[in-house]
Amino acid sequence: LTLFAIEGHRFSARNVATTVHRVGKFGGNRFRADRRLLPLAAMCRHRMTAFEAQHIANVAWGFAKTEFIDQRLFKAIKVETPRRVRDFNPQGLANTVWAFATAGVAAEALFETIAGAALNRIGDFNP
Repeated sequence: LTLFAIEGHRFSARNVATTVHRVGKFGGNRFRADRRLLPLAAMCRHRMTAFEAQHIANVAWGFAKTEFIDQRLFKAIKVETPRRVRDFNPQGLANTVWAFATAGVAAEALFETIAGAALNRIGDFNP
């Protein structure tokens, strides 16, 4: 987070998504009240249309893991994911649903969209 605070304006979309994923993976919920996540969430919202599908899934997963739930960010994810649901791999679909369920963010229409995409690719999922 310190590097993001100093150099985040230079980060590519991939770098931003990777930062969120790493914070979630290695920091988890100890960051739930960390105000340094505010500019990171804002950058994710700003870069949402530049993210690849995997980046979107990683951002949703990472913020859910931190328990730092930025409603505006999750709303942006809800809007962008259906536009590119075909680009998500099975893990990305599962991680996105998990993130919304874990964060307690209502997303019925998103869940229906993802369920439809998952059914179309059911053979691609690993047990």
